[in-house]
Amino acid sequence: MFERLEAIKQRNEVITNELTKPEVISDVSLTTKLSKEQSDLSEIIECYNEYLKAKNDYEEAKELAKDPEMAEFAMEEEEKCLAKQKKLEKKLEILLLPKDPNDGKNIIVEIRGAAGGDEANIFAGDLYNMYCRYAESEGFKVEELESTPSSAGGFSEISFMVKGDGAYSKLKYESGAHRVQRVPATESQGRVHTSTSTVLVMPEIDDLDFELDMNEVRIDITRASGNGGQGVNTTDSAVRLTHIPTGIVVYSQTERSQIKNKEKGFKILKSRVYDLKMREQEKEVGAERRSKIGTGDRSEKIRTYNYPQNRVTDHRIGFTTNSLDRVMNGKLGDIIEALITEDQRRKLAGE
Repeated sequence: MFERLEAIKQRNEVITNELTKPEVISDVSLTTKLSKEQSDLSEIIECYNEYLKAKNDYEEAKELAKDPEMAEFAMEEEEKCLAKQKKLEKKLEILLLPKDPNDGKNIIVEIRGAAGGDEANIFAGDLYNMYCRYAESEGFKVEELESTPSSAGGFSEISFMVKGDGAYSKLKYESGAHRVQRVPATESQGRVHTSTSTVLVMPEIDDLDFELDMNEVRIDITRASGNGGQGVNTTDSAVRLTHIPTGIVVYSQTERSQIKNKEKGFKILKSRVYDLKMREQEKEVGAERRSKIGTGDRSEKIRTYNYPQNRVTDHRIGFTTNSLDRVMNGKLGDIIEALITEDQRRKLAGE
């Protein structure tokens, strides 16, 4: 581990030197790539330097213990420094785990009402509000991309972007089927119903990660429809994008401008195509996907929200909290931290 840490320190020095060269500075793409790499290494280097200081302090305390007058104080310092070293060693082990290259990215989230009719659509709206409140608490920004409101409330489908450093690292575990158990507003007998809404979380993809072949995309311009607003509906501003090889279709109409709708549509399409390709690759690997906590398929039941008992259970890690009301108000931190911790444990165990 310490050989790797020394190599990381040396790599950081090389990057620092590279970023001072005129030919690198003039290359925006290369500068961005190197700056991101250095930023990714910074936490590891900071922790390693802290570890080295604790180790040095421990050696000094051992030396000081040779003085009879300072022995008692020195032994206390030894214990403190040793405990700090062990704590930092564990932190370094986690920091050295392979990083998900998408962790720092913005995300595109799609929520759909699934089994349960109107109640499933209403719950899709509840999930959207939950994520909006969580995003706000984390300092992230939410931008709605496309939605199909349900007549009973909520949405049959809604897609939105969450912008902020590390958005994917926090919310990537949300992909899958979310099950709700409660008495629907439309239920006159007071019976508890079970419904599901599905969530798909995808990283926002740029051209450095994946370039869409424009020859494989059909672009159709149409007149906007639905609840887009009177100003939207009077022009041919809606854009339908079809990725011919996969059959993926994206319809974008929320903006008055055709150009802006096209831009939004391509963001969604690029992320969907990339996500599909990644899933296909992981299916070939087989066990790798089964070992993952996050990035599940829509059909995989991941969580149950039980309203009568005010309980939320994440089935992947057996985590339960009796604070559903707080969770639905955006207090997702405990669940997300539990998922991250379990993901790290599995990786450290080599599962």
